[in-house]
Amino acid sequence: MNKFFLLILMFISLGFSAQQDYNWFKINKYRSAVLNDSIGENSGLDFFNNRLFTINDSGNSSEIFEISKETGKIDKVFKTDLINKDWEAITSDSTSLYIGDFGNNVGTRKDLIIYKIPFDSALVAPKSTDTQNISFYYPEQKDFIPRNINNNFDAEAMIFLHGKIHVFTKEWTSKSTTHYTIDPNIEENQPAQKIETYRTGYVVTDAAFFDRKLYLIGYTKKAEVFLTVFFESESGLFFNVAPKKYYLGSVTKVGQIEGIAVNQEGIYLTGEKFQRSIIKVRPYLYLIPATNLK
Repeated sequence: MNKFFLLILMFISLGFSAQQDYNWFKINKYRSAVLNDSIGENSGLDFFNNRLFTINDSGNSSEIFEISKETGKIDKVFKTDLINKDWEAITSDSTSLYIGDFGNNVGTRKDLIIYKIPFDSALVAPKSTDTQNISFYYPEQKDFIPRNINNNFDAEAMIFLHGKIHVFTKEWTSKSTTHYTIDPNIEENQPAQKIETYRTGYVVTDAAFFDRKLYLIGYTKKAEVFLTVFFESESGLFFNVAPKKYYLGSVTKVGQIEGIAVNQEGIYLTGEKFQRSIIKVRPYLYLIPATNLK
């Protein structure tokens, strides 16, 4: 009986603690598919040649999955010989996929890396032998004492734009995100270049860019899921103009949203499976049509 009342109180607190300056836009009705359990811990989503790709995060294989936009079913699995220490983001340019192995919940990593994986013209298989390792570090991080989900140098979001990789941090303590750029042409370990910072109020778990707009997705420790849409006011700059903000629902209803990809059809979202006590949410694919999010 006590657990029941605690659960009720939790739902009440979730309903009233959503940030007041966000528009409410519940995504339950935009659920389009249940994802296969083999990508139940998906983390990151990206369109590459108009095909949808995802990956799993730490503790899983180093495979890249192509999934159907309509059904969420796995169309192809691309095996790599890479190490998945903590894959958290995927993006692309015109010829290659980029995998961000920079998950850093504890804040101790000194081996942050992004893999650049060329694909052949038919998009049949990745050329693992040609994979480029792009190593980087945050010059601002001086302290590497373990602080699990209590540091500002974690990351789960990146895009490729204007010839550079743009990383958006997952800042557990400041509830902000810092925009860094990384040069994909530098082979030695490089300092990430700090560009701008924005206080989101939640931890950022993925990013997408389409039609001069940057989309950031994430959630709070109270299990609230948020989306923020920024306009590119200058080349490669996003935080100078007030964004549009949306509250999408509770993790306990929509899942732990960790993937976002956008094209002319709309906004695609994917969530990890979520289970706490008696609450269980399956991994879902969502599509918000382009005309529905104003």
